[in-house]
Amino acid sequence: MDLVLKAADHYILTPYVYPASWPEDGALRQIISLCLVTGLGAELLYLAFGAFSFYFVFDFELMKHPHFIKNQVRKEVALATSALLWMTVPTVALFFAEIRGYSKLYDQVSDSSLGWPGIFLGVIGHVFFTDMCIYWIHRSMHHKTLYKIFHKQHHVFKIPTPFASHAFHPVDGFLQSLAYHAYPFIFPLHKIVYLTLFIFVNIWTISIHDGDFRVPGPLISIINGAAHHVDHHLFFNYNYGQYFTLWDRLGGSYRSPSVLDRDESKARFCKRITMKTQ
Repeated sequence: MDLVLKAADHYILTPYVYPASWPEDGALRQIISLCLVTGLGAELLYLAFGAFSFYFVFDFELMKHPHFIKNQVRKEVALATSALLWMTVPTVALFFAEIRGYSKLYDQVSDSSLGWPGIFLGVIGHVFFTDMCIYWIHRSMHHKTLYKIFHKQHHVFKIPTPFASHAFHPVDGFLQSLAYHAYPFIFPLHKIVYLTLFIFVNIWTISIHDGDFRVPGPLISIINGAAHHVDHHLFFNYNYGQYFTLWDRLGGSYRSPSVLDRDESKARFCKRITMKTQ
């Protein structure tokens, strides 16, 4: 995150916001700046990609489903934007620890003893580590006690739109993001890779709520896409995974996507699933 903070300081914060007496490396200034950059960045990322996915990818046929609630999109956006603001506080604490040098993030490829292979391994390691952690965190949120307090808000939206992607209780949302921030405190990771993966997972989270159920045939049983995730919203105890179906298979919670069980229109899918979930 120090790369983003340096750019913000150089182009906006130093020349236009802070007095000259506030040094760029001052702790208080860094915390305030991180709050501004993280909060605003998260909201813009969510709204921009959520809107793009909603208007250009989401199938509006799904809004005819009886489980699509009144004013749902407005409720999704209200919950998500509020949650993202609250999630900024603990996230900034982790970002502050990173820029203060407590993580294993590095700047140059040469800083890794493995060079470019280290970059590749960092990507693979981060993806599989976070996929594993999120599976178990997400599954734990379905324990009856935790679910009622933290996760039920998200499952109000049984037929989600892209705007439901970040519509969580703040504690739920932060815990499900924790693995992404914890990884570079445990394993070495290039800073640009870290930032890229952080943006990518937010876009991916939007994509699995976008109602576009198309998945290349050979990948249906491997990739946890929107078709898998809508079944999670509908049937509750299946398909907890983030990127892959691996941990759902190992944990006995995998369900083949209902909409892909047969060749049918979205309207027929809505009718059939409604009968199953009533």
